[in-house]
Amino acid sequence: MNKIIECVPNFSEGRNKQIVEKITDAFRAKNGVKLLDYSSDTDHNRSVITVAGEPEALKETVLDAVGIAVELINLNNHSGQHPRMGAVDVIPFIPIKNVTMDEAIALSREVGKTIGEKYNLPVFLYEQSATAPHRENLAMVRKGEFEGMKEKMLSPEWKPDFGPKQPHPTAGAVAVGARMPLVAYNVNLGTSDIEIATAIAKKVRHIGGGLRFCKAMGVELENRNITQVSMNLTDYTKTSIYRAHEMVRMEAKRYGVSVIGGEVIGLVPLEALVDSAAYYLGLENFSVDQVLEAKLME
Repeated sequence: MNKIIECVPNFSEGRNKQIVEKITDAFRAKNGVKLLDYSSDTDHNRSVITVAGEPEALKETVLDAVGIAVELINLNNHSGQHPRMGAVDVIPFIPIKNVTMDEAIALSREVGKTIGEKYNLPVFLYEQSATAPHRENLAMVRKGEFEGMKEKMLSPEWKPDFGPKQPHPTAGAVAVGARMPLVAYNVNLGTSDIEIATAIAKKVRHIGGGLRFCKAMGVELENRNITQVSMNLTDYTKTSIYRAHEMVRMEAKRYGVSVIGGEVIGLVPLEALVDSAAYYLGLENFSVDQVLEAKLME
């Protein structure tokens, strides 16, 4: 049986289409790997690519893409709303079919070791692959971002797992790890006040006393003159999309702000959407087994 692993690398470039296409080309028409989705955001200045494939083929294509990003992206000239510490900011591996989490962890460590050796790039293992509890949370690993990483890495507790002890001069550092599928979900707000979006994000996210499997931050969308609460739902089976959406709506009311839309970044599990559809439609005892396309894929 084929083993299938998903990978969702995030690259710190969302405005230069030529660079994004060159990076994406690394995943196109490759044996054993399928490009599932890619999207760029100019405000975040970030691109997210979703691919899946057999472990060894996936490893090689990811390494090729890292090399292209290191060559073409210079973080000294980069600005955007999304936090980042590297040209390739984060590389998560997600077990999908006939693959255990331990196998995904092993692959992440192989990739991390090779990145450190081949591209002279510091690598931090995070999430399930982390070598210490304080490295599990990506936000903690990334804290300080590219500009503060040199000083941060002087501390023994932030010595990288692989690669040099100082950040790459133009490509920074990268987090590599294994995790379960997450949902990247953003809620747009009818206000341009970033302080309101940030305040709502602090209430919604777990670290601020909000939803257990939710990470959130306020983001300014200058092109649209609005803001958003940008969220990662790290376990959609326990913190659902509709709960996150409704909690943002509830917190926004105190500021007299309306929710004007939602946005899914990348791919989303069907079950996550079915769960929210059942909630908003008031469906009783509804399950993904009642979705026609899901039955056809069995």
